[in-house]
Amino acid sequence: MSKMGTYCKAYYLDALESFPGWKESAKNIERESKPATEGESETEGETAPRPFAYLQENYTVTGGIFLDEDIVFDAVNDEWISFCKDTLKFEVPNYANTSNNGGVKEQGQAAQA
Repeated sequence: MSKMGTYCKAYYLDALESFPGWKESAKNIERESKPATEGESETEGETAPRPFAYLQENYTVTGGIFLDEDIVFDAVNDEWISFCKDTLKFEVPNYANTSNNGGVKEQGQAAQA
């Protein structure tokens, strides 16, 4: 079952790729079709990479909102964390840090009140 974290933030890939140590697992960037233009059939529409990815609370980058699926970047080190905090201004809000289960929920699991 997919694991949902308590916090993630979408960033344009251009911003993430500006990190000098960026190495993307391109197979995990979901592709979306650009609509065909007038006079072009639907099958002739271009496929372009999705322009954004999700920076997770554990500093991995995914192609979707789940922590353990579509992992695009997982080379987490001190330089990456500094880049995220200083350049991207990524910060996990306090409410997300106070989770009962370490910030990870199974999909479909309701939050405990």
